[in-house]
Amino acid sequence: MAKKLSITLVKSPIGCLPKQRKTLEALGLRKVNKTVEKEDNVYIQGMLKVVGHLVKVEEK
Repeated sequence: MAKKLSITLVKSPIGCLPKQRKTLEALGLRKVNKTVEKEDNVYIQGMLKVVGHLVKVEEK
């Protein structure tokens, strides 16, 4: 069974690059303190590299 990641938006994307805003939207994070659960795969890991300074990631 694949690992799950719990991803929480902890910083506002105001002032960020458009690429970073689109990445957050693709992850399903639109508001601060919202949490989503995603499967751990290479696509999600790449997205987290782009917005790592805005989110908190926990393994489930």
